[in-house]
Formats: sequence, C-alpha cells, structure tokens
Amino acid sequence: QVHVVESGGGPVQSGESLRLSCTISGYSSTTYYMGWFRQIAGKEREGVAYLGNDGSRGYADSVKGRFTISQEDTTKTLYLQMNNLQPEDTAIYYCAVGGGTPVGESWKLSHRWYNFWGQGTQVTVSP
Repeated sequence: QVHVVESGGGPVQSGESLRLSCTISGYSSTTYYMGWFRQIAGKEREGVAYLGNDGSRGYADSVKGRFTISQEDTTKTLYLQMNNLQPEDTAIYYCAVGGGTPVGESWKLSHRWYNFWGQGTQVTVSP
C-alpha cells in the first residue's frame, strides 16, 4: 500500500520562506515522477514542481526562481523549498507520485497523470 504524507505547512508573512516535506512509502516503479501541487477552493489543482527519478525537474512559471524541488538521497524525502512567499501562494499543497514518464512539460505538471496523493498541508501567506 502506498502512503504519501506531507508536512511543513503553516502561516507565514510575505517574503518569508517555508520548506515542505513529503515521504512516500510502499511505492515501486522503474521510472516515476514526484510532484508538488497546490489548490485553492473552487480552482483546479495546479502543478508547482516535479522531479523525475532520472533527476529531471521543472517548475510552474509562477514559482520559477523562488521554489526548489529536491530529494534527500538517504531517506528519499521529497522537499519543496519555498522562498519569497507571496499571498498568491496561499493554498493547500499536495505531494504526489506517478509511474512511467509523462511526455511533455504540461503532463509532468498535470495532476491528472499522478496516481498517489497525500492529504495536503496548508500554506497561508499574509501580506
């Protein structure tokens, strides 16, 4: 059984930083992608960043230069370092994993491609 668990969210002020963590257990695939997504009420889940097990990574335009996705080698914990947070970054952030290799940047950032999801962690940025 696959378990995906996020942590690290919370309230911050504009310009501050947060680091989200994600542990994925029970998942096995030769090739896979991990991603961070976010969602606000009434809107579609938005891809923020992805990391393939081949080391490839990418970001949504809205977070490029501010967010960094990485994975710790020993524990395989997935991180999302978020710097210079802005009120528009306020959302529930989700971690996800999917097997195979999505073709194209849009698919790698599409929630439709990923199979297993965490419960989400709230990030709230005040002005």
